[in-house]
Amino acid sequence: MTVTSSSIAAPRAFFPGRWVGAASLVAGPLLVLAGVLLRVRFSFFFPAQLNAYERHPHLMTASYSLVAAGWVLLWPGVVLLADRIGTRFRELAVWGGVLTVLGLFARAFHAGVDHADFQLVTAHGAASAARTVSETYGAFHVFSALNAAIMGGWILLAVGAYRARVLGPLRAAALGLVSVMPLGVLKGTTAWSVAAAAGLCVALVPLGVAAWRTGPTPRAATVVGRLVLVSVVGTAMFCFGRAG
Repeated sequence: MTVTSSSIAAPRAFFPGRWVGAASLVAGPLLVLAGVLLRVRFSFFFPAQLNAYERHPHLMTASYSLVAAGWVLLWPGVVLLADRIGTRFRELAVWGGVLTVLGLFARAFHAGVDHADFQLVTAHGAASAARTVSETYGAFHVFSALNAAIMGGWILLAVGAYRARVLGPLRAAALGLVSVMPLGVLKGTTAWSVAAAAGLCVALVPLGVAAWRTGPTPRAATVVGRLVLVSVVGTAMFCFGRAG
C-alpha cells in the first residue's frame, strides 16, 4: 500500500500551506484539461488557431484563459509537492520544484503572447495576424531559455515523488507524462496534449483531495470567512485590473 495520503497531507510546510496547496493541486490540473479539450477540434498549428479565434472568439478565449490560469495556479501545489519530496530526497525536490516553477513562468509568458496575437486578429483579421506571427515567430525572448525547464522539471518531480513514496509508479508515470505537453505560442490540442493534461489530473488531483481530508478541520465559520475574503479580494483585484 502506498503512503500517498500521509506523505502529501502532513501539515508541515507553513508556505504555501495545506489549504492553498490542496486547492492548487485540484484546480490547476482540471483547468488545464478543460482548456485543452475546448480547442481539440481545431488544427494544432498557429494559422488554424488564429482562424479559429476569428470564427469562435469566445470559445478560444475561454480555452486559452483556462489553460493559462491552470498553469499559473499550479505553482503552490508544485511547492507543496516538492516540500513532501524534500523530506527524503532534498536535491530532487529542489531541482524538480525550481525547474517546474520556472517552466510555469515560461508558459505564462507564452499565454501573454497568445493574447497579443489574438488581439491582432480582432484588429486586422486572421490572415494579417498569421503573416505577422509567421514573420516574428523566431524572435528572441529570454524565456526561450526555460523551454528545457518546462519539460524537464516534471520528470524530476515524477522521479522524486516516486522515490519519496509520495506517488505510486502509475501516478508518477502520469506526472512525468506532463513533459510531453506541447510548448510555445499558439499551440492547439493534440493527442499528446490530452494525455499530458489527463496525466496531470491523475497524478495531482488525488493529492489535493488527500491534503484537504488529512489534518485538522477548521471550523465552519473559519471556512466561510476565508471564502468571503477570497471572493471580495478576487473581485477587487479583477475590477482593479480591468480599470487599468
